[in-house]
Amino acid sequence: MRFPCGHLAYCTNIHPAESWEETRRVLASHTMEVRDQVSNPSEPYAIGLRLSARAARELLKGSQLAEFKDWLASENAYVFTINGFPYGDFHGTRVKENVYRPDWSDPARLEYTKELFTIISELVPKGVDGSVSTLPGSFKAFRADEALIRENLIELAAFLDALSDVSERDLHLGLEPEPLGHFENTEETLRFYDRLLEDADDHEQIKRRIGINYDCCHFALEYEDTAHSLAVLHREGLRISKIHLSAALGLDPRKAGAIAAVRDFDEPTYLHQVIERHPDGRITRHPDLPDGIAAHEQGSEAEQWRIHFHIPLDHDPAEPLRSTRNHAEQTLAYCRKHPDVCQHFEIETYTWGVLPESMQRPVETQIAGEYRWVLEHSSTADQA
Repeated sequence: MRFPCGHLAYCTNIHPAESWEETRRVLASHTMEVRDQVSNPSEPYAIGLRLSARAARELLKGSQLAEFKDWLASENAYVFTINGFPYGDFHGTRVKENVYRPDWSDPARLEYTKELFTIISELVPKGVDGSVSTLPGSFKAFRADEALIRENLIELAAFLDALSDVSERDLHLGLEPEPLGHFENTEETLRFYDRLLEDADDHEQIKRRIGINYDCCHFALEYEDTAHSLAVLHREGLRISKIHLSAALGLDPRKAGAIAAVRDFDEPTYLHQVIERHPDGRITRHPDLPDGIAAHEQGSEAEQWRIHFHIPLDHDPAEPLRSTRNHAEQTLAYCRKHPDVCQHFEIETYTWGVLPESMQRPVETQIAGEYRWVLEHSSTADQA
């Protein structure tokens, strides 16, 4: 849907679906139920699509894509963005660091992303640009060959330039900085782009086609100032391809009951990086929640934790835990004041299935609640 800051959708990665048939069923049921709760029937409804590599291949076979386009038209719906970060299984199994595989040093990641852009070039309406979000190159612990990452991204930029011309659509990739990713904060992102531009013959092509997916949860985890980060990235010429409206879990580990409460969020599916800040401003990173808990038990003096566990925007955890949703509020406020920064926005709380029981709601109720929160805060963001 259109809202004061641009196009708004929720990411369908919240729903378990790995094949195209499973994805199609999710869209026809859950997604349309959410639409009916939050959208004006006379206005086109935007879908933030997640396609696994398997689903993308299946959608490109035979008449599947043409039939999907017909279905979108019949439902007065459209797709402007695809989440291409998770390549394979994303629910009901141990995902953890595997979500980074294959990374951008692997040709399989390049081919998958090309398929996603081939799909979105057919789906996105005329006059609307199309984005795909992806991982930040790799995961630090993989020690990936960055030269190969840059080489594949440069090849993708040329592919997108040609496809944009043929399709008459403005197509762009959003690399998504994430804690312990190959680059994870504003400074590391800028330095990576410096190296990418050094390798590229056509700097303008890179700036047009290879941008940033700014995830509010991730940048809050890094203790970054919203306005500063967005302003610096924009000033340095990086395209903000998409913004994920999301929130992280936070706590003061010194508070009574805080560590006991956060144990409810220790689950085996996703990686929940912990970034702790000490009284002197020093930052320590832990790969997963059990590592952070172990460090605390060994005497860490951190005064604040932020944890990579996506918390619904409209539903705070019980004290002594808290949410970083103020980062999303500040992002909306900044974008209302600077409408040229980004036009693609996506609600992305994919952790519904692993939230503690105290925070569980029917998935459509959760998503609809987050929509209402975003719409309320976007309409008042310029007064924030």
